[in-house]
Amino acid sequence: MPDNVARKLIAAHLESGEMTAGEEIALRVDQTLTQDATGTLVMQELEALGLDRARTQVSVQYVDHNLLQTDEKNAEDHEYLRTACAHFGIWYSKPGNGVSHPTHMQRFGIPGKTMVGSDSHTPAAGALGMLAIGVGGLEVALAIAGHPLQIRMPEIWGIRLENELPEWCSAKDVILEMLRRHDVKGGVNRIIEYHGPGLAGLTAMDRHVIANMGAELGATTTVFPSDDAVRDFLRAEDREDDWVELVADDGAAYDIEDTIDLATIEPLIAKPSSPGNVVPVREVAGEEISQVVIGSSANPGLRDFAIAAAMVDGRQTRPEVSFDVNPTSREILTDLTTMGATSQLVIGGARIHQAGCMGCIGMGQAPATGRNSLRTMPRNFPGRSGTKEDSVWLCSPETATASALTGVITDPRDWAADVAMAYPHLNLPTHHAVNTAMLVAPPPADEAARIDPVKGPNISTLPELDELPDELTAPVLLKVGDNISTDEISPAGARALPFRSNIPKLAMFSFTQIDESYPSRAHDAGEPGHIVVGGENYGQGSSREHAAIAPRYLGLRVVIAKSYARIHWQNLANFGVLALEFDQPADYDGIDQGDLLRFEDLRELLAAKDALVVPNATKGTEFTVRHRLSPRQVADVLAGGLIPRLARERQ
Repeated sequence: MPDNVARKLIAAHLESGEMTAGEEIALRVDQTLTQDATGTLVMQELEALGLDRARTQVSVQYVDHNLLQTDEKNAEDHEYLRTACAHFGIWYSKPGNGVSHPTHMQRFGIPGKTMVGSDSHTPAAGALGMLAIGVGGLEVALAIAGHPLQIRMPEIWGIRLENELPEWCSAKDVILEMLRRHDVKGGVNRIIEYHGPGLAGLTAMDRHVIANMGAELGATTTVFPSDDAVRDFLRAEDREDDWVELVADDGAAYDIEDTIDLATIEPLIAKPSSPGNVVPVREVAGEEISQVVIGSSANPGLRDFAIAAAMVDGRQTRPEVSFDVNPTSREILTDLTTMGATSQLVIGGARIHQAGCMGCIGMGQAPATGRNSLRTMPRNFPGRSGTKEDSVWLCSPETATASALTGVITDPRDWAADVAMAYPHLNLPTHHAVNTAMLVAPPPADEAARIDPVKGPNISTLPELDELPDELTAPVLLKVGDNISTDEISPAGARALPFRSNIPKLAMFSFTQIDESYPSRAHDAGEPGHIVVGGENYGQGSSREHAAIAPRYLGLRVVIAKSYARIHWQNLANFGVLALEFDQPADYDGIDQGDLLRFEDLRELLAAKDALVVPNATKGTEFTVRHRLSPRQVADVLAGGLIPRLARERQ
C-alpha cells in the first residue's frame, strides 16, 4: 500500500502500539537535542535517573539561549552543562557556536532518523526528512537513557505545494499563510507533511523555516521528503554520505489534505501578539517602527541574511530604527563575511550580535515599551521579547529589511518599485564554511566516569514531589483565558532565565506576566495546594518544563482547562499535576478565582477514566470534567510525577 513519509518514519521506529490516530505508540529515538534554557534540568534529571552514559546514537547539548553574562550565574550554568555532557557522553556545542536547530542540521541531522528535543522548535529538523519532535526535558532525559518516546499517534496532514513563490516572497510567507488559514491550534495532534511539485523551489533551509514554525500551529511535528534539495544541503556540509532518499510513494494518502498555490502567496505579517494574527503586509503598511531583528531559528539560512544585505547595499536604514542581526551559526557568519555581506549589513546600519537566540527568547534586544518591533522570529507572545508591554510583529527578512529602510511597515514589493530595485539573484556558495572547532566530542566512557558535573551555588536539585491525594479540596488561585503560553506561565527574559537551574528562585516568577501576586498567594495558600483554571490551548508555545515544575513547586496540583497544547499537557503529567478538561466548555464561565473546589476518589475515578463531578463548595454548584491521560500517565500523576514513580519501581 502506498505510504507517506511520516508513516514510513514512524513504522521504521515503532516499538509498540498501533499506528491508528489517537492510540498511544512508543518510538525508538536515534538522536536528542537540548539547549541551555532547558538542558540544565535535563542534566539534573539524568542524575536523578542514575544514568551512566547516553544510550542514543547522538545526543547534543547546545548553548544558544542565554549568552549574556551579566553576573556569575550564566557562566556557572555553562560549566555545569559542559561537565555534565562529558560525564554522560553527550556532545557539547559551546556558547556562540550557533542556534541549536540550524547547527544541528549542519552537523548532525540525518534523513530517516528520529529525534526528540527539549525545545518546541525541534521539528525544524523535519526539513531533512527526519521525524523530530519537541517534548519536555524529562522525556528527552528518558530518551538519552534509552527509553522510547511515548506519544499519541497523530493524524497526517498532507499539504500539497504547487507552482513557485513570487519575487519578494519567501518561505516565511508560506508558514504565515498556514497560520493565517489555521491559527495557533490548527495542527494540534497532527504531523504536517509537505509534498507536491512546489517543493522543487524550496531549499533545505527554506524548508527549515516552514518546519520550524509548524510548532506555532501546535503540530506534533513537520516532515519534508529527503530529496535532491536535502542532498545538495548535505553535500555543501561535506556530509553527502549521510544522505538517503526518503519520499512519499506514488498515490500515498493522507488523513487530511490541503493545497497551497505558492504563486498566490503575498508578503504576510503576524500582528501583536500572536503568531496566528496574520494579515497581508499592505493591510498594515505605514505603521511606524523602532526596531527590526533578523535571525533566530525561524529564519536561519544564509539566504535570509544575504537578501537583507543585498537590500541595504548602498543604502542606510532609518536613524530611528535599530537594525539588529543575529547570525544563527558561526558557519553562516563566516560565509556572510566571505561573501562581503557582513560588510554590507554593517555599513547599512546593522548591529551584529552573537550567533544565538538572543532577542527571540528576550535575552537582549528588548524593544521600547509600546514601540513596534518587526522580527523574523517564530513567536510574539506578550512579553516574550523582554518588554512587558511590547508590540512585536513577525515577518520575512524581505519585509523586515524594507521596513528598516523606510521606518514604517512596508511591503517589499512596494519598496522595490519605489527604489527601482530588481529582486536580487543571490550567488550563494555551493560549499559551506564548515566549522567544528566549537563542538566538543564526549570523552571515552572510562574517562567520562571520572568527571563529576560542576555545580555552582545557583544550581539546585530537583524538588521532591509527593503523591496526589485521593481527596483534595483546594482554591482556584488563578483563572486565565485562551492561548496562555508557557512564556506567560514561566517567563524567559533577562530577569528570570538566569535562574533556570534554580527551581525555588525561578518559581517566584510563575504567572507574574499575568498576576504578579500569584507566587506570594501560592505560598500563603500552603497545603494541600491550589488549582489553576484556563481556557482553550492552555500552555501553548515553548516546551520548557519549568512552566510545569515551578508552579508545582508552589503547590499547583490541578489545572482545569478547555483544551491543552500537547507538550505542556504532557509536562504537567510528568511532574504530577492533574490536567483535566471541562466536559462542557461553558462551565468555565461559572468558576471564579477564589472558588473552593472539591475532588474525591481520584485514584479510582482516574484509573477508570470516568467523568469526575467537581463540587464548587463556594457557589454550591457542580460541573463535570474528564481527562485524556493514558494508564501510564495516570500512574505518573498519582505518584507525584514520572521520576517519583520510577524511583518507587526501582525500590
